[in-house]
Amino acid sequence: HHVWRKPGTIPTVKHGGGSVMLWGCFSEAGTVRLVRIEGKMKAAKAAAGQVSVKPQALHLKRYLSIRLTPAISMENNSYCVPYMVFFTVHRSVDYGSTYIKLNKKVGSTLACLYVCPTNKRKIMMLSDPELEQSVLISSDEGASFEKYPINFYMDGLLFHPTQENWLLASSPDNKVYSTMDFGRKWQLVSENVTPGRFFWAQTGLDREADVVHMETHIAKGRAQYVKCRAQRCTESNRQYLFPGYIDKNSLVVQDNYVFVQVCTSGQASYFVSYMRESFKRIQLPKYCLPKDMHIISTNEKQVFSAVQEWNQNDTYSLYISDSPGVYFTLSLENLRTRREPGGNVLVDLYKVEGINGIFLANKLVGHEVKTFITYNKGQTWALLQAPNTDVAGNSLHCILPFCSLHLHLDTPVNPYLPGRIFSMDSAPGIIVATGNIGTELSSTNLGMFITSDAGNSWRQIFEEELGVWFLDNGGALVAVSLVATVPIRHVWVSLDEGKKWDRHSFSLAPLFLDGVLMQPENHIITFTGHLSRVSEWQLIKIDYKAIFSRRCMDGDYQTWHLHNKGEPCVMGEKQTFMKRRPGNRCMLAQDYSRVISSEPCICRTYDFECDYGYERQADGKCTPAFWFNPSTVTRSCSTSHNYLNSTGYRKVLSNNCKEGGKDVYSPRKQHCSPRPPRGLRLTTSQGELTATVGSNVTFLGNSLWTYIQLDFGDGITFMYNLSRRGDGIKHSYREDGIFRVTAHAENSQGYDISSLFLHITSPVERVYLSAPIVAIRKKEANLTAVVWPVHHRTLTFFWWFENSSEPLITLDGSISYTFWKEGMNRIMVQVSSGCNILQDTKVIIVKDFFKSLLLSFSPALDEHNPDIPEWREDVGRVVRTAVSQVSGFPEERLLVSLFPGVPTTAELFILPETQLPEHGKRNKEDLVSISNLVINALNHGLVQFELKADTQIIVYITQLTLAPLVYSNPIHSSSVMLMLLSVVFVGLAAFFIFKLKRKIPWIHVQAEENQEKEPEMIGTVGQNNTMSKMKLSEFTTEKELMEKELKTRSRGKFDVASRTVTDLPIGPRPSEPGSQENDHMS
Repeated sequence: HHVWRKPGTIPTVKHGGGSVMLWGCFSEAGTVRLVRIEGKMKAAKAAAGQVSVKPQALHLKRYLSIRLTPAISMENNSYCVPYMVFFTVHRSVDYGSTYIKLNKKVGSTLACLYVCPTNKRKIMMLSDPELEQSVLISSDEGASFEKYPINFYMDGLLFHPTQENWLLASSPDNKVYSTMDFGRKWQLVSENVTPGRFFWAQTGLDREADVVHMETHIAKGRAQYVKCRAQRCTESNRQYLFPGYIDKNSLVVQDNYVFVQVCTSGQASYFVSYMRESFKRIQLPKYCLPKDMHIISTNEKQVFSAVQEWNQNDTYSLYISDSPGVYFTLSLENLRTRREPGGNVLVDLYKVEGINGIFLANKLVGHEVKTFITYNKGQTWALLQAPNTDVAGNSLHCILPFCSLHLHLDTPVNPYLPGRIFSMDSAPGIIVATGNIGTELSSTNLGMFITSDAGNSWRQIFEEELGVWFLDNGGALVAVSLVATVPIRHVWVSLDEGKKWDRHSFSLAPLFLDGVLMQPENHIITFTGHLSRVSEWQLIKIDYKAIFSRRCMDGDYQTWHLHNKGEPCVMGEKQTFMKRRPGNRCMLAQDYSRVISSEPCICRTYDFECDYGYERQADGKCTPAFWFNPSTVTRSCSTSHNYLNSTGYRKVLSNNCKEGGKDVYSPRKQHCSPRPPRGLRLTTSQGELTATVGSNVTFLGNSLWTYIQLDFGDGITFMYNLSRRGDGIKHSYREDGIFRVTAHAENSQGYDISSLFLHITSPVERVYLSAPIVAIRKKEANLTAVVWPVHHRTLTFFWWFENSSEPLITLDGSISYTFWKEGMNRIMVQVSSGCNILQDTKVIIVKDFFKSLLLSFSPALDEHNPDIPEWREDVGRVVRTAVSQVSGFPEERLLVSLFPGVPTTAELFILPETQLPEHGKRNKEDLVSISNLVINALNHGLVQFELKADTQIIVYITQLTLAPLVYSNPIHSSSVMLMLLSVVFVGLAAFFIFKLKRKIPWIHVQAEENQEKEPEMIGTVGQNNTMSKMKLSEFTTEKELMEKELKTRSRGKFDVASRTVTDLPIGPRPSEPGSQENDHMS
């Protein structure tokens, strides 16, 4: 697997034909030569990509284990870490029957051996670096060698995919060297290269064949993606293709893709370049919130990725991308994973060879691991049907879904032993695997199972675990016991797909088996092992051609039709395969056609995967996820008058169905209508808002319009085409200060503006702006910037208000601000600590009066609450829509703000229309009427929304909040006079009663009785009382802050009578600020 972290896998070793055989420690692609070794092994360990070799007294003359020490492997299996020192080397030209000693020809103690993948006659050996530093080169499969000294210690080698003489080599001091003449002369390419992170050019993608892609590391754990020519990699000839720094050990160049990772404020972002184009951010579903990501495969013309989501600990989810590798959709949750000692994550996912679109996966269901199969590349998954009978023919009562077949999907670790599951291209439909029958995957009661129809039905072939190989291009099977402590001398062979097995003896004396080497093109099996723990190494060669009587003719074949539980259309077509009739003892021709017919089918729902932002429902249809609004997706009309509008589906890659009839799933062409610019965004390449004087600052934009005016804030303004400048715009500031950088896009329909404030000057990790989402005009609103972690030194707070040219600068994290006009007001706070700047933004709606209600939800919502601001905003938007649909009240006059934490609660704000003074009374009456209507709907459970396909959430009312009707309209002069007279009259009466109450006892008694009968009236609590200013030192912990504000809010709401007041209820309380800046208007 190719992962984001440094790999630690074994090189794949295969036999490629020819009569020359060498046996030893080496790496190659497509060829194995056997070398008989006499000497001692040197153990090695890989630490941060470096190898230290130390002697170990293990003599191989008497015993040799075929199992190799793990080495680093690249995609072409040509990169090897040396682990052995050879005292003697033997060469065979007759497939291992006889050997010739090569010591005199070599004349060196060897450390490793490589075979060129593009020319198997070329061999390179490395001498023991503790004795000398040299390479030995052969161009005739080891018949002769040339020795050349090298001036560096080589710990890895990478062959070019097409040029046989071009190689890259790495050294323990993080340097990479290149040779263009198969090791005769070497030249330094680059220093500070991350171990294992250098790659040759890909044919058809890179313009020059000698291009090298590298990850070079710099200070503070950061790295850069560098591209240059192998023999001309000076600083002036280097290209830095990613605009900014990347995380160390994250560069992967694989097939059509280049992947990098960038971690900002503890949150990782992943980027991909497709076909060597500019990098784009990988888009996972919004609330996936990945903790870890591994690239599983890219050879399906798309990316298979294992992602650990925010609520997963021991499992990963399988995600599949579109062809460019940008938009990922969920295929299967909770995949079983295992972590290797080196940190690699092994995912239980297996691709069935020979048939397109079939995969097997082990999934954790509750506390049980079960095996699932898909026939449509991950769109639907089903359990495996267990066999009807066991090996002895006894009936097995295993009924789905309570009982099924479960398989171990481990791939082989030892290249000389088979994995626990096996299939091959030349035998389509046949899968052999180790597994068990029951409710879950187990490591006991294992047996061997086989399917001949691509997983639709299974048969048990052995009651114990054996190693099984394909013979004769899949026409026959051979099975061998692999118990290391039990010697063997028999093999089992089947010519009818495992229905009948014949036992054959291959040794007179039992052999402790170490490995098996298959040579299918020559019909030879080579067994290696030893007769006892003290005996010499044994090699037994078997020519199995004798079990076949002749070559197969046309009458020896039969056809079978691929299907999925009776459904003939698999991956959009009906396929008919040809295979040998079971039991015929004829030898298959290597070039016979396996697929004899293929007919496309009419497209159906499961021939398509759900597009990004859509989720598969129980009926198979794709509908938008609750967080996704299809109407807001940015579409470009800059190059044509039409665009492709998604229907929620995208065709599964390599699916061959044909669309027809009424159901059309592919994107539909729609006409572009003139629209004003929207969604303009301006950022720096590093995502930071600070820089030093004289340094280059790179600005990036996501605009789809042709020209944008960019004002750098220092008196310099230019017109740019940001959409064509993938590497961004660089600008250097010559003096320090705070600069407002503004991008302005405009057309005939309108304009859009995006700004950022750049500081040219001890880190703050997170900042969150706590502000009410609704404020009263001409009344102070409390704004608080909450900073994590707590800082005991002075911080500088920069407060930016709508259309302001200068900020309000404070040393306190709380201020009060008065809004004088109704409407939307954008507020931004920036916190400066040393050279670090962070910011958050909110939008406040300013009104003269409003109504508000407290809401609660079904308990099921708490199980899906990740407690982040973006999730609360999306749920608030869904609730707002639901309330609007039930009440008929315009959605734009409703606001919903969810409180942080669980249980999940929210506040609903009902806003009046933009009013004229004479309509104020009518607006208030309408607002009360609408409020009563909403309360009635909430009390009857009419406000609901669907969180997932099987999760329905009901919204309830909790109680009236702080101010049932809040307003601040000016009082007319006549009303003022009446109020003053009333206050004077009541004051005189109170004074008179107080003076006479001792003399007139009944007045006192009557007053007490009236007081008991009157409703309790408690004085109002203004905003300045409910949300007092706090110093940063008071924010001891995030938890204490939230508890304190919750307590304050609750007290305010319970202590105010249901009457007209002029004070404002406090806004949302601080929550975790780990997300990007967001407006609190849902």
